[in-house]
Amino acid sequence: MKRIRTMVLAGATAVAAIAALALVPGQFAASADHLDPPSRTDPAIDSVPDIAADIADVFAFSDATNAYFVITFAGPSASAKSAFYDRDVLYTLNISTATPASSPEISIQSRFGPGTSAGQFGISVAGLPGVNGALVGPVEQILSKDGVRVYAGLRDDPFFFDLVGFRETRSTGAIRFDKNRDFFNGQNDTSLVFEIPKSRLGGATGKINVWATTARFGGQI
Repeated sequence: MKRIRTMVLAGATAVAAIAALALVPGQFAASADHLDPPSRTDPAIDSVPDIAADIADVFAFSDATNAYFVITFAGPSASAKSAFYDRDVLYTLNISTATPASSPEISIQSRFGPGTSAGQFGISVAGLPGVNGALVGPVEQILSKDGVRVYAGLRDDPFFFDLVGFRETRSTGAIRFDKNRDFFNGQNDTSLVFEIPKSRLGGATGKINVWATTARFGGQI
């Protein structure tokens, strides 16, 4: 599960969670990123990793009118690989607009399914605030309904991190990070992107908490 501490619905501030963050003093939220939990998603530990259910990152930002949310998963993967559209995984974007922060007022659920022709995929998104019924359509296209827009498809991994420097720092005790070395450069994630009017998320100046989960038939991950 990936959780973002708080997002203020004003300005264009971007936030992303990569570790457990405090929700309130003395309490912490469970969180995960690439290859967490290792026993289910790390190929070094599991010979058949659940790649499609592996959350990479959650991003959130806003402008004067809309809030934007991104869930990336199934990555990083080589640019030659296709996206992961697994019909047996449920992707949920949870948004809490009131206390308690751990209880979502909005839960947006996305699932992939077969498209209209062989080899094609589609997506169904339910729970979008202010949208009548589910938004359904093909992947790799911007879909819109009742003032909300959704995109699902393969994108360049937006996260920047020097994994080599991290490992060298951890093993030597000396800082070895290089700002010009990006482990994720040229690699892809499958992504879900949501554009939602801020007026549907508790007001233009309200604070919200955001997190994402994946669930597979047969067990929660």
